[in-house]
Amino acid sequence: MEAKPLDPKGRLYLIPTRLGDDVPLEVLPISIKKVLEQVNHYIAENEKPARRFIKKVSPSKSQRALIINTVNKYTDISEIPEYLTPCLNGESIGLLSDAGCPGIADPGAEVVRIAHEKGIKVTPLVGPSSILLAMMSSGMNGQNFTFNGYLPIDKNERKSTIKHLERTSLEKDQSQIFIETPYRNDKMFLDLTTILHDNTRLCIACDITLTTEFIVTKTIKEWKKEETVNLHKRPTIYIIQKD
Repeated sequence: MEAKPLDPKGRLYLIPTRLGDDVPLEVLPISIKKVLEQVNHYIAENEKPARRFIKKVSPSKSQRALIINTVNKYTDISEIPEYLTPCLNGESIGLLSDAGCPGIADPGAEVVRIAHEKGIKVTPLVGPSSILLAMMSSGMNGQNFTFNGYLPIDKNERKSTIKHLERTSLEKDQSQIFIETPYRNDKMFLDLTTILHDNTRLCIACDITLTTEFIVTKTIKEWKKEETVNLHKRPTIYIIQKD
C-alpha cells in the first residue's frame, strides 16, 4: 500500500501560560518548554507579556527571532487569516493567552476557528485553566456547569442577571461560573451576599496556583459573617449553586 504524503502545513499549538508570577515549570509541563524552543511565530493577546513568558520558560531563546502578532478586542478579524500564513508555508505557530488557556475566556478562539477552516492541525497543550481549577475545588456540580463570562456592569442588569443565574442553578442543578474585573471584586462580593438567598452556596477562588491562593465555598449566610474578605485586584472566579 502506498504511504500517504505528510501534511506540509505547520501546526497551531495552543500554549497555556501561568495564572500569575509563579515559577513556570511548577505549573506547566515540560512539553510547553519544548514547543516554545521550536516555534518562532506566535499569536498573542499582548506582545510584551508573551515575550516575558517565553523568556522566562526558555531563557536561551533569541528574542529577535520571535515574530508576534496580536489578537485582542482591538483586532480587525479580517487580519487574522494572514497571521496564520506561516502554517500554510510549513511553519508552526504558538497561540498564547495573557494567563491560562488560549480560547477559554480569551480572544484566541477566533484564531482557532479560522485555523480549522484552513485545514490547519490544532494541537492543545496541557496547562492551567482557572475556570476548571476553580470548578474542581468548589465541591459543586462538576457534571453540569456553565461559564457565563463577565456579568453586566449596570447595577439593575447585574442584579437581574445574578437572580437569573441563581434560578437557573436550582432548576437545572447546574453550577454557574463567572468572573469580574479584579478591581471590581469587592463590589461583586457585596452584590452577591446582598442579592443571593442565604442557603445558596458561593465558591470564591482567587490567585489560583499562587502562594496567596484562596479557594473557599460557603453558603451566603456563612459569607455574611466573614468580617474581612479582601479580593481587591486579585484574579477571582465565582461559582454559585442553589440546591
